[in-house]
Amino acid sequence: MTSMESEREELEFIATHLERTPRLAKLLRYLAQKYFDGEAGQLTEYRIATEVFDREKTQFIASDDAIARVQTHRLRKTLKEFYENEGKNRPVQVSIPLGTYVPSFHRQNAENVSPVETAGTVEESGPSEATGSPLQNSELSPVSIELPPRTEEHGGNAALPIKPKGWPWLYALIAIALAAFLLVVYNASRSRNTATASSSKQNSTPIPPTSKAAQLPSVTLPFRIIAGYSGPPQRDSVGDLWQADQYSRGGWAAQQPAVFVARTSDPLIFRYGRDGGFSYDIPLQPGVYELHLYFFQLSQAAQSEDAENKSAFNVSINGVVTLPAFDIVSDAMGRNIADERVLRDVSPASDGFLHLDFTSVIGTPSLSAIQLLQGIPHRQLPIRVTAQLTSFTDRNGRLWHPDDYSLGGRHLAHNLPMNGSSDPDLLSEERYGHFTYAFPVDTRDRYTIVLHFVELFFGTAEAGPSETGRRVFRVMCNGNTLLDDFNIYKEVGDYHMLTKTFYHLKPTAQGKLNLTFEPISGDATVSAIEILDETNP
Repeated sequence: MTSMESEREELEFIATHLERTPRLAKLLRYLAQKYFDGEAGQLTEYRIATEVFDREKTQFIASDDAIARVQTHRLRKTLKEFYENEGKNRPVQVSIPLGTYVPSFHRQNAENVSPVETAGTVEESGPSEATGSPLQNSELSPVSIELPPRTEEHGGNAALPIKPKGWPWLYALIAIALAAFLLVVYNASRSRNTATASSSKQNSTPIPPTSKAAQLPSVTLPFRIIAGYSGPPQRDSVGDLWQADQYSRGGWAAQQPAVFVARTSDPLIFRYGRDGGFSYDIPLQPGVYELHLYFFQLSQAAQSEDAENKSAFNVSINGVVTLPAFDIVSDAMGRNIADERVLRDVSPASDGFLHLDFTSVIGTPSLSAIQLLQGIPHRQLPIRVTAQLTSFTDRNGRLWHPDDYSLGGRHLAHNLPMNGSSDPDLLSEERYGHFTYAFPVDTRDRYTIVLHFVELFFGTAEAGPSETGRRVFRVMCNGNTLLDDFNIYKEVGDYHMLTKTFYHLKPTAQGKLNLTFEPISGDATVSAIEILDETNP
């Protein structure tokens, strides 16, 4: 039986035994149908209230009518009580995690199953009637024994029929003969096994167990996957190839609506995702890697107003919690904003796998994509972006990404002569206005920021006569002022590159270098930015 078939079977089993509580049975069947149809993203409070509990679509207000939350709470509690009692040894167990309406499945290992039940017996005590569970008093054990009815002859207290009187010696003889036979068989078998083991020990050497990683080829770097995506490979704005989801366990695939995604030139990475409690086991060669994790949370308008939609989860690497109680909205500083976390010095575990685990604290864990790069020990790879819509490779062979990580302002391209730059095309475009950048970095290091400016408007023939005070602005990093009353034209005139470098900058606790470009007079501007880790490898 496949994993999906066993999940369907368990859900149908539970739904059948919930028939005495029709609302819960109807709710569970609805959640299951959406889950198996790949429409888990549609499981919102509004849909449940209107499609399961027949609330009027045009009149339903979540803050006034808690029908979906109340019934889901009842279902969640009922399932929990069932699996803590009479259903504790079922091999597949279903739950509705807090903060979500999507079913989640847990598979028990064989060693977790009660040896009493495995032997084909049941406990003498039945399910407690104090729980109030609609599942109680059902035949929920894999093996059940039908007991004969009580009779007045036995006082109504007999659990088993009374053995017929007479011939007690016959039962004793049968028991003695059976015990003697089993003893003979055991001794013969033990002698054969001992001889076989001795022969094997003399003629062979022990073979060490083979790890699963040895049976799988290690991934090829750079390794990029879009979580929850099952289509053909996709190329991003730089030309890098992103593969379909692989090496995952648990959770479910999700697809986002086609909405605007801020701070990225590659929204395709954030159009899909893996949600729920899930893991990745990625086979890797020994070494040091740089891990990039991508996250995205839809705007509140696209979701239920239910407070349970708040989500925080732990991200563990090889069993160590690296991002505790991670909240996508808080980390990205809003919804519909691409979020990225960077972790350097990542290596596979002793079994040859990189183990990534996403477990709920409250609500539903979610992941958009994973990228693994060959790392530099104790040092993050450089980040370089240009205020252009496409990537750029300079004369030194360094790749500059498109205008990622930015929010606000506008983009403008110029076809003007440039002075003082070996790569004039790198600075031929600008982001201007009032805007910010949020660069993802490892929290443990200090960084150098290099800002590249050119005055491409004021003082030019396009703008008319020069006025040195027309563009004045400030630049801040994580609230600390880097430049104040900054005037490019006053320092170098027009069409000349101006570079400003700042050292020993500390990231936020969220692993960000937040740059703010704030106008004082006219518009702020920038043409390119570099982020360099100062750690000596």
